[in-house]
Amino acid sequence: MSALAEEMAKPYFIALSRFVAEERQRHTVFPTADDIFAALRLTPPQAVRVVILGQDPYHGPGQAHGLAFSVPDGVNPPPSLRNVFKELSDDLQCSIPNGGCLESWAHQGVLLLNTTLTVRAGTAASHARMGWETFTDAVVSMLGQRVEHCVFVLWGRHASRKSTLVTAHHTVITSAHPSPLSAHNGFFGSRPFSRANEALVAHGQEPINWISIVGR
Repeated sequence: MSALAEEMAKPYFIALSRFVAEERQRHTVFPTADDIFAALRLTPPQAVRVVILGQDPYHGPGQAHGLAFSVPDGVNPPPSLRNVFKELSDDLQCSIPNGGCLESWAHQGVLLLNTTLTVRAGTAASHARMGWETFTDAVVSMLGQRVEHCVFVLWGRHASRKSTLVTAHHTVITSAHPSPLSAHNGFFGSRPFSRANEALVAHGQEPINWISIVGR
């Protein structure tokens, strides 16, 4: 997080932190305060090889733990994650994972970053446009401007707009979002996992073991 310390000292971020603290006093907010920056803690900027962008955290009890699309061990995968796993299975000819925790991806350099990092319980997008997007834009821009090659996997129009923050020597993979509302409009069949690994290998980097979560 030291690479982002300057960003977190800016007035907008201080106001954002105050907003989230006030929300916690009046409402249940996900994820817990300890997990807000879990994605950046498990995959610090210098370790990032792949970025997968989500929107905001799951807003159901016990689901959000700071990693986009992921849920803790023992929690049933929500619909979007089930579609991610269906595409994973079709793309890599592997079994569908038993659980929904994606921490093994994070430990390999996959930054699972939501563009909004908190949400009020039961109310999707309730913390959108409060400042988180500015912060996560700064994260994506920092990664997108660096010299080392990175793969950006952008699912849906919301994430695809972030491609303007990425310089040309990186690999950008876009498709529809895995939500049940859009997965059949271009997410299924997009092969993001094999394409990401092909790009990593082409740039002399180790591929991600995407099936490390199978059998969890």
